[in-house]
Amino acid sequence: MDARRFMLAGNATFTIVSGKTGTRFTYKVRAKEIDGGRTLHFVSVLTGADNENDFTFLGTIFEAREFRHSKKSHIGPDAPSAKAFAWAFNRILADALGSDASVHHEGRCGRCGRKLTVPSSIELGLGPECAGA
Repeated sequence: MDARRFMLAGNATFTIVSGKTGTRFTYKVRAKEIDGGRTLHFVSVLTGADNENDFTFLGTIFEAREFRHSKKSHIGPDAPSAKAFAWAFNRILADALGSDASVHHEGRCGRCGRKLTVPSSIELGLGPECAGA
């Protein structure tokens, strides 16, 4: 899977698993277009038992290349989930994730949210139409 492309597709839910400890955190990254055709990506982390609704805002990705923890987040920048996302995002941008961690999507397209059924789409994390967009 192209983790960067999947994460920034606009509607991604995924889990990052540490290759060393097995610790895992689930995140949502949602895109919002703003003035001038720019796009912000808002990052939330799963903080409760409801896998659909128990997400807490963590921070924002700017220009698809810089994650900043938000002062408005109820989760501190030193929380394990915040540190894990910042670390993994920077490694993904540098194409240096290696075996230190893995990214797993939830079986839905990272852009439109439709269930993925075609093996190549499952591997990519994007449906055929969204992959071409």
